[in-house]
Amino acid sequence: MDVNAAVAAVAAIAGVLTGVIATLAFRFSEREQRRPTRTSLHTDPVLPPGVDTVLSVLRSSAVVLDEADGVVKASSAAYALGLVRGGKLAVEPMLQMARDTRRDGEIRQVELDLARRGSGRGEALAVSARVAPLGSRLVLLLVEDLTEARRIEAVRRDFVANVSHELKTPVGALSLLSEAVMDASDDPEAVERFAGRMQIEATRLTNLVQELIDLSRVQNDDPLEDAEPVRVDELVAEAIDRCRHAAGTKEITMAAGGTADLHVWGNRSQLAAALGNLVENAVNYSPARTRVGIAARRVAQPGGDMIEVAVTDQGIGISDKDKERIFERFYRVDPARSRATGGTGLGLAIVKHVAASHGGEVTVWSAEGQGSTFTLRLPEAGTARDRAHQTSHRDDPDGLDEAGRSHPASPHSSDSSAYETLPSPEVLP
Repeated sequence: MDVNAAVAAVAAIAGVLTGVIATLAFRFSEREQRRPTRTSLHTDPVLPPGVDTVLSVLRSSAVVLDEADGVVKASSAAYALGLVRGGKLAVEPMLQMARDTRRDGEIRQVELDLARRGSGRGEALAVSARVAPLGSRLVLLLVEDLTEARRIEAVRRDFVANVSHELKTPVGALSLLSEAVMDASDDPEAVERFAGRMQIEATRLTNLVQELIDLSRVQNDDPLEDAEPVRVDELVAEAIDRCRHAAGTKEITMAAGGTADLHVWGNRSQLAAALGNLVENAVNYSPARTRVGIAARRVAQPGGDMIEVAVTDQGIGISDKDKERIFERFYRVDPARSRATGGTGLGLAIVKHVAASHGGEVTVWSAEGQGSTFTLRLPEAGTARDRAHQTSHRDDPDGLDEAGRSHPASPHSSDSSAYETLPSPEVLP
């Protein structure tokens, strides 16, 4: 009996100990669940009510820091800009601003230039950082990316400066020539000579103003609002007529081929202006008694067929360093030659904008002393129109995308020799 009593006593004591241990473990687990952890500091409940919702709709990159400079909350844009790395704010000036704001409660703002993360380019990332207290312990950092805005502002300043310079040149020339005419009023030959120069400068001024208007129009208008199928052979004929007098004066032969039964989709006036600029440049930069060729062909592409219109000249050619900049506004390969031909430096910029707004591109191949080939590549009328109709009728399955189809494209075999009429094979890209 004594043995049994001892066993029972031991069992009772073990049960009591087990119960005590279980109770202590439950209490410890409950306390651990209530204690803030490293993970819980980064969750939404730490933020004041409603702050997380506000931060999610802000366009700015947002970072919330705690009293230990730890990141409590960071938007995806903040990670994309490289502001947060390894759970810490990686930009020291912003971190110092946060500490100062936490100390005195004042709102601070500063503009900074940051190195681009993971980029070999020397271009800096321009940002505007604003720091404000968020409650008693947290600090809110908002960062706005100003890089694109600064680039646009720089382009605008350059454009205004270039326009001012370009306008000043013919206006100043007209002023001087008018004074010369007045001083030479008793010399009919001098008056006639100065009046001729005034006409040249007035024409240059008129061309510059018109091209500025054209450039503004192609940048601001949506060419596909009034899009229609445009015959390539009509565009080519219009471009040749535009330059016929200048080509005849220099005895330049203009030849076209491969343009029949090809159609592009877009704004007729803009497309005519773009192709006319290419042909005009070819004539202006070609020596006398040479040839300018215009050829077109259809090129199969995965997203739909494209129409290529190539304009080839036998002119002075373009160096490699100039080829990278010829589509910039007011850039001239040969400024002296441009002044002699009345060029404004805006023609190729207009071509580039027209091509891009129509879903195409313009490229150049050139070799100094051999000539140049500018290729305008545009979506074919049927392909581009069908794509536009599919977009406009996406919510209407019964929409008639094929209604009003006109100008069917010719078979591929009809234009296989589209470029054979170019002046000389060696100048082809």
